[in-house]
Amino acid sequence: MTYKTAPNLDELELYRESLLAILRQVLNMPELAQKQLERILKSYPKDGSGLFRRDELIRAYRHFTEMGDLPTFDKTIVERLRLKPVRTSSGVTPVTVLTKPFPCPGTCIFCPNDIRMPKSYLSDEPGAQRAEANAFDPYLQTYRRLLALYNTGHPTDKIEMIILGGTWSFYPETYQIWFIKRIFDALHDFGNGVDHTAEVESLLLEHSQLHPARNITTINMPGHDQTYNQVVQNIYRDEMYRSREQAHAIELGLTERTPMTEFATWDELETAHRENENAVCRCVGLVIETRPDHISEEEVLRIRRLGCTKVQIGFQSLNDEVLRLNKRGHEVAATRRAVKLLRQAGFKIHAHWMPNLYGSSPEADIEDYARMFNDPDFRPDELKVYPCSLIESAELMDYYQRGEWRPYTHEELLGVLTACFQLTPDYCRLTRVIRDIPGTDIVVGNKMTNFRELVQQELAQNGSYTGDIRSREIRHRNVALDRLFLDEVWYTSNCSDEVFLQYITPERQIAGFLRLSLPTEPPITPELENAAMIREVHVYGQSIEIGEALAGKSQHVGLGKQLIERAVEIARERGYQQLAVISAIGTREYYRKRGFADGQLYQLRDLRE
Repeated sequence: MTYKTAPNLDELELYRESLLAILRQVLNMPELAQKQLERILKSYPKDGSGLFRRDELIRAYRHFTEMGDLPTFDKTIVERLRLKPVRTSSGVTPVTVLTKPFPCPGTCIFCPNDIRMPKSYLSDEPGAQRAEANAFDPYLQTYRRLLALYNTGHPTDKIEMIILGGTWSFYPETYQIWFIKRIFDALHDFGNGVDHTAEVESLLLEHSQLHPARNITTINMPGHDQTYNQVVQNIYRDEMYRSREQAHAIELGLTERTPMTEFATWDELETAHRENENAVCRCVGLVIETRPDHISEEEVLRIRRLGCTKVQIGFQSLNDEVLRLNKRGHEVAATRRAVKLLRQAGFKIHAHWMPNLYGSSPEADIEDYARMFNDPDFRPDELKVYPCSLIESAELMDYYQRGEWRPYTHEELLGVLTACFQLTPDYCRLTRVIRDIPGTDIVVGNKMTNFRELVQQELAQNGSYTGDIRSREIRHRNVALDRLFLDEVWYTSNCSDEVFLQYITPERQIAGFLRLSLPTEPPITPELENAAMIREVHVYGQSIEIGEALAGKSQHVGLGKQLIERAVEIARERGYQQLAVISAIGTREYYRKRGFADGQLYQLRDLRE
């Protein structure tokens, strides 16, 4: 793959002798350990004292092999030099982008109020910092994240796009279509070696001069007399009005667009979708986040049309009194309805859950967590566990100062999370435990971001076990395929029988899985009439490029195909005439090769043949 954004050749040539010496030693050490690499780097310091970064070594390796100074390019060398290989060890490369600051329908007392950010985010969180540095522009965020990943040795052909920031369903539809379309523009440009970042930056600069509010450098926390929404609306009112007027003028053909115009049509988005089906950088998953009370039948079909495959949704608590005390704005019944609609539409359900909320207790939290998996109305596929943190700008600060709320002690929090880990079933992935909030933003309470490790150590000392997917992923470890066997976990939901098919080792390490839904209620759309549904196929192991296979790795060796064929068998046995799949844009071609035909929102395979 050739990229227009070439390395700084002058700098590489300046350090030619040292870089070549380092790389030649790396080439001669197939089993290179991290400590060995560190010793090599110390032997050839940069400018006499510093160490070369991984991205510098990778750029140098690509350059000097192209120049003939080193043997033919070998991707396994990049793998040895890769920075933080865990980022892509789940089989895909995640790229997170944030939407712009915008009013939020919620009034939760635990939510921070940083008006530089979309609601609930803080400006010094890593992903938020990247978003703010790129003025929340989807093209710049996506392109520059891809470039950073590529420069540090990660594959960029299979991308899971994660869109965070506020309540997605509350943003204007035209903004949503434009935002996603520009993400696809960045994917295509990056894959084709085209770089429009300078052009977009120039337009952003002009835009910021027209709208000085975009240059806010202080938090300007809302006081008791103004809410976050009121402050954001005051700052961005002119821009919001101008965007609506501009969109209307474009629809009437009265004005032209630039890449900064927050408007795109459904036809334009669907054209971008079709281009991505066989693109160099493919979107193999598209995630948005929203609230339960903003999910309806129309909404789930609309976000499906956008290309979404997974929804992050804030459960926070499954206790109506706790939700009321925290001013969540909806009851548990809304969460039940939302989960049912999302599951009927085939989405992966990625819940957020918060222990230590105002009005709860360690004992009540453990009961709440158990309810999440004992009650068929919930049972999420993935879960983020975010213990409530006290942020100075949140209304909860008032409750703390009055002595009405306190953070759990270290021992209490460890006890809650240890119990939760043990209650997590095999079919659920604990994606994150503890939100990545900088300790400087937390007034009191837990500031440790490695709490997952502490919980796992506690479990190990007690001889206990957690079955959650993340703790069992094969990741970068080699696997002998003859050691894998197919395990099936059956459970019920409020609208289906669910089957979790997983290829695991005798030690229950997981190499791949499929989520199969067998509906027990009428479909949400006629397209799914008499159809079973594949909600997810995922093969673990270090992400490698499409069509490749590495010895001992689980990707691209047929596990996905075998899982699909077992799903076909089960669906036929249960009498379904079709097997549908909620495919991502970039996986459509994969499913076509496995007998699936394109429908309106899904791909379907006829089981009567």
